[in-house]
Amino acid sequence: MPHKIRLTDSFPPVLMLLAALLAGGLNVFAFAPFYVWPLALVSLAVLFALWQSAIALRQAMLIGFSWGMGLFLAGASWLYVALHVYGNMPAPLAALCIFLFCCYLSLYPALACLVAYKFRSRARSTSRPMLALLLIMPACFVATEYLRGWVVTGFPWLITGYSQTPGGWLAAPLAGYAPILGALGISWLLALTAAVLVLLIKALAEPTVFGGRIFAPSVLVVLVWAVGAALAHISWSAPSGQPLSVALVQGNIDQQLKWREDQRAATLDNYFELAQNATARLIVLPETALPVFLDEIPADYLAALKQRAEKNGGDLIMGVPIAQRGHVNEAAYTYVNSAISMGISPPQRYDKVHLVAFGEFIPPLFSWAYNWLNIPLAGFTPGPQTQAPMRVSGHSVAVNICYEDTFGYEIARPLPEAELLINIANMAWYGHSLAAAQHVQFSQMRALETSRWMLRSTNTGVTAAINERGEIVKSLPQFVRGVLIVEAIPRQGATPYVRWREGPVLLGLVIALLASWCMRRQNATK
Repeated sequence: MPHKIRLTDSFPPVLMLLAALLAGGLNVFAFAPFYVWPLALVSLAVLFALWQSAIALRQAMLIGFSWGMGLFLAGASWLYVALHVYGNMPAPLAALCIFLFCCYLSLYPALACLVAYKFRSRARSTSRPMLALLLIMPACFVATEYLRGWVVTGFPWLITGYSQTPGGWLAAPLAGYAPILGALGISWLLALTAAVLVLLIKALAEPTVFGGRIFAPSVLVVLVWAVGAALAHISWSAPSGQPLSVALVQGNIDQQLKWREDQRAATLDNYFELAQNATARLIVLPETALPVFLDEIPADYLAALKQRAEKNGGDLIMGVPIAQRGHVNEAAYTYVNSAISMGISPPQRYDKVHLVAFGEFIPPLFSWAYNWLNIPLAGFTPGPQTQAPMRVSGHSVAVNICYEDTFGYEIARPLPEAELLINIANMAWYGHSLAAAQHVQFSQMRALETSRWMLRSTNTGVTAAINERGEIVKSLPQFVRGVLIVEAIPRQGATPYVRWREGPVLLGLVIALLASWCMRRQNATK
């Protein structure tokens, strides 16, 4: 009699999908502004336990997909604000776009569960579920997190390792690994810990199967966390001079008003007044602070800003869009999202390299989106991959613009030459959502990885100064107009992460997956 295919053979029970969805949503609370990092372990442990309970390939894949949907619908749906509220996209279409985008992001944890299941199916048949869970699933999960931060320009938002940055009521021991392994390496350690937690629970339920075999992995995880806490006390860089007074300007211009011609003069006056009242040696204005192209700014306005910086004995850095003639066709213009400097140092410029899809450029396959979006300056050209740090106010400063600080390997590029990191951003696009708090957490990780101060000047917040240990030293409240004055400490030296970036972690992932493949082949021949 032929075997009848049951629905549960191909699709997981509804409760399993719901549990995965809720576990993914729970993970959002591990990140800023909540900083409840143990929830990342709980979320991953639920995902891994459900994955190990899967009885079919499709079941494993849908568990990963549901977990991803919970995470991204709860943690990244703030993109709806940019599309609908400020981009004027019709609400149903904006909601559909965000849903489809979250579906795309959820394919990565789905892929992790799918590939891990393929490896596990062989190991499971030879009574090696413990090795499968410890070796395969964490490696697959972290490998797909890496891919998510790289494919189609990358979207490394809510990478699990970011949950270990300082903040909240409970210290995060694994933050000590950031200067060595970066955010991706911390993700792996969290995933490994979650796998051990699952095995501990299984050991209590099935002591005859797991019993004493869980002892060694448990001891290893305890050592990993203890070493992480010890590493947090190591100084990976040293001061390279006296503290530098920095003024971080927050203009608080509503995004609905920012690009209106009748508000242009008021915006120019707003930033001029804030800059004139800043007495620090380095004054920093946010991304596209002035809503006009550089060549449209009155010459006397720029001269007055330069004079203010010179009077302070330093420089001013300002975000501004620039229109420049093409090299081949002088009648054609390209547009760059830039930061320029003026003051006692020679004029310098940084052009944003990593542009935001749909915000700063439209991928060719989606050119139709122009018909539905009203986003000013959505046709930027990326700057050169390699740009020298600015030499301002007597120090070497590496500038990055907005979204760029979510890419650790790019922030590390101008180091160890750069003594300070500066991020200028305009988070007004996302309103009163989680986006701004999550973004400042990524800056915290960059400070940890590079052992440098990260200074953030934003339009509506979070404007903050972060020290080399990833701690927020001072910040302004969101949606207020003001200037944050801070004494930043320039630093020198190169952390292991700056030297090798993701190299050691990627090598480890390749070794783990190769070992899993060899184990699978060995089992297949038995």
